[in-house]
Amino acid sequence: MVSTRLPNPWTRRQFLKTCGAVTVGFVAYQRAFTRGVDLLAAGATAAEGYGPMVEDPGGLVDLPQGFSCRVVARAGEEMDDGLLVPGLPDAMGAFAGPDGTVLLVCNHECLRMGDSAFGPGKARLAKIPPNKLYDLGAGVTPNPGGTTTIVWDMHAGKRVRQYLSLAGTVRNCAGGVTPWGSWITCEETVLGAGYHDEEELHCLKSHGWCFEVPARADAAPVDPVPLTGMGRFMHEAVGVDAQTGIVYLTEDRDDGLIYRFVPKVRSNLRAGGRLQALALSNLLGDTSNWPDATQTIAVGERMGVHWVDLDHIDAPDDDLRYRGRKAGACRFARGEGMWVGDGEIYWVCTAGGRKQIGQIFRYLPSVAEGTARESASPAKLELFIEPNDANRVVNPDNITISPWGDVVVCEDTGGNDCRLVGITRAGGLYTLAHSRKHGEFAGAVFSPDGSTLFVNMQDEGLTLAITGPWKRK
Repeated sequence: MVSTRLPNPWTRRQFLKTCGAVTVGFVAYQRAFTRGVDLLAAGATAAEGYGPMVEDPGGLVDLPQGFSCRVVARAGEEMDDGLLVPGLPDAMGAFAGPDGTVLLVCNHECLRMGDSAFGPGKARLAKIPPNKLYDLGAGVTPNPGGTTTIVWDMHAGKRVRQYLSLAGTVRNCAGGVTPWGSWITCEETVLGAGYHDEEELHCLKSHGWCFEVPARADAAPVDPVPLTGMGRFMHEAVGVDAQTGIVYLTEDRDDGLIYRFVPKVRSNLRAGGRLQALALSNLLGDTSNWPDATQTIAVGERMGVHWVDLDHIDAPDDDLRYRGRKAGACRFARGEGMWVGDGEIYWVCTAGGRKQIGQIFRYLPSVAEGTARESASPAKLELFIEPNDANRVVNPDNITISPWGDVVVCEDTGGNDCRLVGITRAGGLYTLAHSRKHGEFAGAVFSPDGSTLFVNMQDEGLTLAITGPWKRK
């Protein structure tokens, strides 16, 4: 039985405020893609967005007139715990901190020792206790991934402190915030115990797990306990339903599944629960809409959902998705970013669609979600948008919603031409930021008060704070 009571200090309203006004924003998003108007190609007006890009003389990020950004963190800089800021920052969660601060819990998608927090020759390794490292490798080669926590002073616009908050994991890509004030970080890998490569990455433990990192201002790493009940696979993002405490999970593979974790004890994810995979009542096995798909889904089409139970979820042979498909689950083309709204959950399929440049799905839970009664009123799944137009958006990855309803999408084109794409409540599409560097934007998330958009430039190893004349409700 899953309790629906939200524990203190967070309330459901605070959780949805952190997640943003998702319903309004995504309704506009769907309208923008179904009315046949290409506003990105035509050029959005100031009323629809924030006007044309102003070229950054520093050659970093072009922004609209009146906007500015400052560097919050930079890979390689020394943190307050004596370790170095790891490279490859990815998804983030933003939480209200003490004394007017924001706590940013930031993933680092590190796979190589050169991107780790331990410095050349791992000279700073002794600065973190061995029991705070999930995988010590061969004793002297700790796995390089994890999370950092940044305490950002909103009034002064400066970093108060930064520290390594999870250590010894591998390739922490995306994740999601919880209603009880923590960040779930996900390993996008299935490296097994015994793995060893030429760059001295050793694994003494299996990888492919989720870990929970409380948002805290004190510089103390968490105990690195994997949430094994959520299964072992190529994890990407999660979304936690504030009504039920159920966790939804994406898998970043062309033939990945969408998973659901129903916890035994709400807000105690270590206590275990049931892991299931999404199946459709019309027996559709493939949601990609690729040219070779045997069935296709129309934009706006709603389908009945049921969930199939999974066993042997530690999956030492990396076969969880295959066994799920055999049990009736359906395939999703590279499930990546996920965001939670008020009674709705959205996720991105980066490679979905006829032209394989992205889809967004919308999930509406059952009124009896996660219980034996849900079959009487099954959940629904809708293909929300599938643009198939590179002028609109290409390979959306991380997504977020502003507190006033605009959708913000991080593009991952694999090249120089990456944007933050916004969609207004009126249905207009606009470019919010344009990278002048190689590599993707990642981890876009608004501060709880809506005044600042934090985002990462992954290849540059930068976390940025973007401020300006944001619209209000």
